[in-house]
Amino acid sequence: MAYVPKYEEEFKKNLVALHNNGKSQAELCREYGVSESALAKWIKNYSSVKTDDGEVITAKQVKELQKRNAALEEENLILKKAIAIFMPHSEKG
Repeated sequence: MAYVPKYEEEFKKNLVALHNNGKSQAELCREYGVSESALAKWIKNYSSVKTDDGEVITAKQVKELQKRNAALEEENLILKKAIAIFMPHSEKG
């Protein structure tokens, strides 16, 4: 099995910053010995987007928020079903 180095998150973010400041992917791969596919993935995950209110978020943060939102929606659905089971509609008398 081939050895796959594990890079620190800060290292990944620094390479993305260098790319965003004008260094080419090929140049960064040569200089730092990382694969093109790994660098492309990091650029996708760590490049930032500025929201309307000025907040800066990364694609990775968006994915984490989407995952959290899906979990909360599922939890909400389960709670609604539980309420329906334990508090059936009372009949008007």
